[in-house]
Amino acid sequence: MRTLVIILIGLAIVSAAMWLAKPARRPQVAWVFAGVWLLATLLNLRTGLSHGYTLQEELPVHLLLFGAPVLVGWWLAWKTRRR
Repeated sequence: MRTLVIILIGLAIVSAAMWLAKPARRPQVAWVFAGVWLLATLLNLRTGLSHGYTLQEELPVHLLLFGAPVLVGWWLAWKTRRR
């Protein structure tokens, strides 16, 4: 459940950022979001590792936590760029 909540938070943030950004700036916003979101997911990974989970257990989950919102952000930036 926590994984779903974090993914939804990421999707909400990237959607709001893309909505607020001008279309010409959306690729830059997507890259900035990717960097900030990477830091957030790395902090979350560190928390999971400190609670006794192994990197092998945590890595697939965190790839999903990072990848889903970032891919949506890049897709939104690409979609508006083509117009």
